[in-house]
Amino acid sequence: MAASELIHDSDDDRPHVEVNVETTNPPTPPHPSKVSNGNLTPHAPSPTPPTDAQGRKNKQGCSKLSSRLQQSQLIHTLSNRIKRQCDYVKITVTEEPADRLPKEWWKTAVAFLYALFNLFFTTVVITIVHERVPDKSVNPPLPDKFFDYVDRVPWAFTVTEVNGLILVGLWLVQWLFLEHKAIIGRRCFFLIGTLYMYRCVTMYITTLPVPGKHMVCAPKLYNDSTGKIWRILRLISGGGLSMTGSHLMCGDFLYSGHTVMLTLSYLFIKEYSHRWMWWYHGICWLLSASGVICILIGHEHYSIDVVIAYFATTRVFWWYHTMANTHALRRAPNNYLSRTWWNPIFNFLEKNVRTTVPIVFSCPVALPSFCRQSYSIVEGGEGGVT
Repeated sequence: MAASELIHDSDDDRPHVEVNVETTNPPTPPHPSKVSNGNLTPHAPSPTPPTDAQGRKNKQGCSKLSSRLQQSQLIHTLSNRIKRQCDYVKITVTEEPADRLPKEWWKTAVAFLYALFNLFFTTVVITIVHERVPDKSVNPPLPDKFFDYVDRVPWAFTVTEVNGLILVGLWLVQWLFLEHKAIIGRRCFFLIGTLYMYRCVTMYITTLPVPGKHMVCAPKLYNDSTGKIWRILRLISGGGLSMTGSHLMCGDFLYSGHTVMLTLSYLFIKEYSHRWMWWYHGICWLLSASGVICILIGHEHYSIDVVIAYFATTRVFWWYHTMANTHALRRAPNNYLSRTWWNPIFNFLEKNVRTTVPIVFSCPVALPSFCRQSYSIVEGGEGGVT
């Protein structure tokens, strides 16, 4: 279908415009708008319908977009819930003092006086008990199973005292090189004093006859107070050792003081040294075990004396260090270890120790200034070389 339209102007001639329009049943377009010259504005071409491939791509893009939107929405909801949970949970951190292992040497001095008093009191009790020991000619030694199978060796008890001196010396040197010697020292002094106080009780309440007829006991003084005082001073000056000739009194059998020192020295040596020093622990264990066995081989104590001394020493040591290293036990309502009579003393000594004592060694004596200078020069030289 063709159409022609001629537009004539009365005043001036305008060019003749001829427009051919063909329609093939298009969708009904909006009304055409006219321009200033009266011509019709051509319509924009209608979008072509998408093909199948383009539709699939659009669907995949939409699905990816929706999945991303769902993920972002899920992340947003989770973050909101976490924030709300953080608002509800509040953790309060209590500030702890910087020094959790104070030295407190004055407490160590108190523990030292406690041990010194009990050691002195032990010599007094030995002097008192010596007067009550029955005569070996009237009351023979009690039967002992170990003595039935092992004959006495005269020099065995000397080995015991030598081993004890070596162990005590090793522990003293080790203690001097420890960083926290004040805390460890008062623990050692308290345990020594407590064990020897127990020994005073057992010696006094039960006096056993001498374990062998080979033993030579000093004569009894009865009412000679001056002579007893001199015996006490002599016993203290010789360290209570038979090898020094200061211990000539009998009656201090239940329980064995030599076993206490041999066992306690080994326990402290092992507790406050590194685990990789197994060779050092082995040597100390051999010294301790052989010393205890030689007490029995020398027939200086009954077997029950040694057994009770071992159990008393190890149990008191382990109880004390369990309470010292497990801080939750100190205020636990069901802590049966707190029912011991020495719990108030423990609280006094360990009140400000808020963590386990680490094993740290340091030089006990400060190095002179020239040694420090030479060390710094050597250290600086090594640093320059590297």
